[in-house]
Amino acid sequence: MKHLKSILFVVVALILVSCGTTKTVPITGRKQNLVVSDGEMLSLATQQYTDYMKTAKPSTNQANTAMVKRVGQRLATAVETYLKNNGMAEDVQYYKWQFNLVQDQSVNAWCMPGGLICVFEGLLPVTQDEPSLAIVLGHEIAHAVARHSAEQYSTQYRQQYGMQIGSAVAGVLGASSTAVSVGQSILSSGLQLQNLHYSRNHESEADHLGLIFAAMAGYDPQVAVGFWQRMSAAGSSKKTSEFLSSHPSDATRIKQIQGWMPEAQKYYQASGGASTKSSSSKTTTPKTTKTIKISSKKKK
Repeated sequence: MKHLKSILFVVVALILVSCGTTKTVPITGRKQNLVVSDGEMLSLATQQYTDYMKTAKPSTNQANTAMVKRVGQRLATAVETYLKNNGMAEDVQYYKWQFNLVQDQSVNAWCMPGGLICVFEGLLPVTQDEPSLAIVLGHEIAHAVARHSAEQYSTQYRQQYGMQIGSAVAGVLGASSTAVSVGQSILSSGLQLQNLHYSRNHESEADHLGLIFAAMAGYDPQVAVGFWQRMSAAGSSKKTSEFLSSHPSDATRIKQIQGWMPEAQKYYQASGGASTKSSSSKTTTPKTTKTIKISSKKKK
């Protein structure tokens, strides 16, 4: 009877782990199964983003701050228009776009679910102009549109329950508690490597979507190659193995972007790209700010 109850637990747990909502990533058409809703992710992200901004120091450079907000909103408008025109209008309600520039010299930017984005001042000397900034913001917006955070959460949720199921099965088969503990440790290490590869896939997908989003908004996608070349030059001379990295290598990233360029150019031309080339504001540096020497890179 004890074994029967354990087996029933495993069956029920497997059913729960397999449940979820199937979503489709725009542009790529990739299917994903999520155990958390857009509304739940937005609620959590809004609270965390609000808490972060309470401690962050907003940039005092009004020109750069205005540029970040302008480029971000232009991209957001293009993305929402695309979603509405392609049967995904209901998704728009879960975007509460925010674009903030903060005083941090890290070469970085990040996005929370719902389009809550933060750009660090240290990134601007690498973007150098508005079109290149659009490539970065397009990438960050892509993480939100593709629900990457929800997908990561869903994966971790299933992994945790999978480990519990494994322990239950081992118990049914009479394995000792020590053997179960060792097995969990090995499984956990394996899942960490799996997650790193999973994250690289997300980064590549964000590069792809971000390139398209920038083109939709009327920014020349070809500037992406030069931007990532500058990012590569700004990086540390000690390169992390791509297999153990959560991001594609610089060479892989640039090669992939070049492969997506013909597709992006179609969106750029459809947006009337040539008429938007005047929107190429340069980053401004306050007289009180010292020249930034970039010694290391934080990947997007």
